[in-house]
Amino acid sequence: MMMKKLARNWRKSCEVDKFTLPIRDEDDSRPMDTREQEELILSLEREEAEQSVLWRRVVGGIVFCHAAFLLYSIYQQALFPWELRYHAYFMEDMDSSVVIFADWIAISACALAIIGLLHNSKYHRQWIWYSCSVGLLLAVFWLYFMLRMPRFRWDVIWLPFGPLSGAGICLYVDHLLTESSEEVRKLRSYMYAYKAN
Repeated sequence: MMMKKLARNWRKSCEVDKFTLPIRDEDDSRPMDTREQEELILSLEREEAEQSVLWRRVVGGIVFCHAAFLLYSIYQQALFPWELRYHAYFMEDMDSSVVIFADWIAISACALAIIGLLHNSKYHRQWIWYSCSVGLLLAVFWLYFMLRMPRFRWDVIWLPFGPLSGAGICLYVDHLLTESSEEVRKLRSYMYAYKAN
């Protein structure tokens, strides 16, 4: 009997809750004053700047690791020519110095991407575009020799597309972070436009 009464009360309370408006806190309904708006925008700007530096460093670090690997590859090719499998595929088609030169070009493409990503200037994106164009030329070079092989080797596909994809990722990350920064600036301009009215 007691259980039926509790169930009836519970159903009745559910029916009442179904048709009531949610309760709202009084602090949420009042507009923010100028000081609160300024504090909110300053905290957003600070957080955006921290996130921008963090992600630029992370992606730059990944591209730097690829460049360090290419430097190791140059070292191995110079001291022990054709011992690395991914270079040995091209033994009959090119000289060892050409492989070393191509790896130096790849390192320069990575360096341009890192400079463009970490450099704080008006023209930082141009450095990344330069890296993309160098990476594209390098991709054409490696693909030319890869297509001349009797059998296409998928395990060396990173040779043509490594620096190019690194530059592309840097360009994408830079675009996203710049867009985020513009959104915060736009929010600040809305605040000043509201003040002017």
